[in-house]
Amino acid sequence: MSIINKIALVLIIIGALNWGAVGLFSFDAVAWIFGAGSILARIIYVTIALAGLWCISLLFDTDEERVHSHA
Repeated sequence: MSIINKIALVLIIIGALNWGAVGLFSFDAVAWIFGAGSILARIIYVTIALAGLWCISLLFDTDEERVHSHA
């Protein structure tokens, strides 16, 4: 797995945990750390969204030799 794929997956996991906190506790860690509606918070949200778009490509990765050689 390439480094960009790993970074994207880590960002997606962080985003998922943040959304879990929003759903369960009404606590948005990104807004709490960077300020609700701040430019930094918006950059974080957009970066996580871009990571999500990148991870869509992982769903369609059909290079079986490359996938199994790293297992």
